[in-house]
Amino acid sequence: MDTTGSTDPAGSAGPAGPTDAPGAPTAPSGALDEALERLHTTGPEFHGFLSNHGPMAVEALVRHGQARTVHRWVDRYAAKLEDVPSPRAPVTDTNWQQALGDPRRVTDWTTYMARQVADRPWRAVLAEWWPRLLPGIAGAATHPVIRVGHAVRMLEQGEEAPRVAELAHALGYWAARHTPLPVTVRPTGNASPDEALAALPHIADQRVGVLAGLAQLPATEGWPAAAEAVAAPDGPEAARRQLAALVAAATHRYVDYAHGDAVLLVHAATAPNAVLRTLPALPRALWAPSFAAAWAASAALTSVYSAAEPLPPLRTGPLAPEEVFARATAHGDEHAIKLTDTALDVASWTPAGDDRALTAALRSLDLIRPHS
Repeated sequence: MDTTGSTDPAGSAGPAGPTDAPGAPTAPSGALDEALERLHTTGPEFHGFLSNHGPMAVEALVRHGQARTVHRWVDRYAAKLEDVPSPRAPVTDTNWQQALGDPRRVTDWTTYMARQVADRPWRAVLAEWWPRLLPGIAGAATHPVIRVGHAVRMLEQGEEAPRVAELAHALGYWAARHTPLPVTVRPTGNASPDEALAALPHIADQRVGVLAGLAQLPATEGWPAAAEAVAAPDGPEAARRQLAALVAAATHRYVDYAHGDAVLLVHAATAPNAVLRTLPALPRALWAPSFAAAWAASAALTSVYSAAEPLPPLRTGPLAPEEVFARATAHGDEHAIKLTDTALDVASWTPAGDDRALTAALRSLDLIRPHS
């Protein structure tokens, strides 16, 4: 049963959101910190542009009670990863703007962010850099902000050194891949996120990479107006509710439209969920602009990768969240694990659960090739 509602123009109704969840999943353990230390010896990308999902996936595995599987999963996954890129020139407090968005400087950025979190509390560093990085949320198909969201969630459970280091890696990756969307989106309408996602037009050629797809948005007839039709929140709590509604809507739409690109459409849900997870660690003044950026990214990915026609219904029996995540663990693909992690978040926001969100997770297991 789908029990998630839509938001009103002010964002005052809809999903309860993460702060109202009935219970918390299993807290991270030592397996997470050990895995992070292993993964921090590898670079943030491989094969030229593919993002290293290791830290994100292992955080989700441990959180949902699968710590015993983590090292075996990393053993398989790390075989395709590459070394940390060589540094080029130090990023400093005075030259960082020149280095922003330069992927060749990713190791320089990580080193700089590591110094930042060593010298100051991680929340202070996050609060300073979040508004600087937020306009570039589309960078690397939103993987950097997703990595930040996982890092913040693990830090909220404990501030062990590998988790602080992971935040530095995530922020450094975001700074290096900082990429603004080619069109400005200012929410000014009265539509709920679900209604607004459904009304978005598709780009003309969806058989392209992320950057080429995003580049088509300004010329896609009706896209700016459709994207701006979503309601703007009127305060921090409304922004949180709007973000929860967006995550739920994007997760639900995956059930029917994921065959456009089953891997890349995952991020239309996981990117705004990463922002949602980060809100409690941010000043409340940043919550509304965070919703606006997350909405723009999710809307863009929806138009670029959502299929035009729906799939037939996916028939499932009774769904238990822990069983669904166990299936994702056995499947092994990092994108399927991350979407299932988000689907379980959505399902936890209503006391009766949300079978449609869990069905989205099962759809990803059906459409995405299992980890070999």
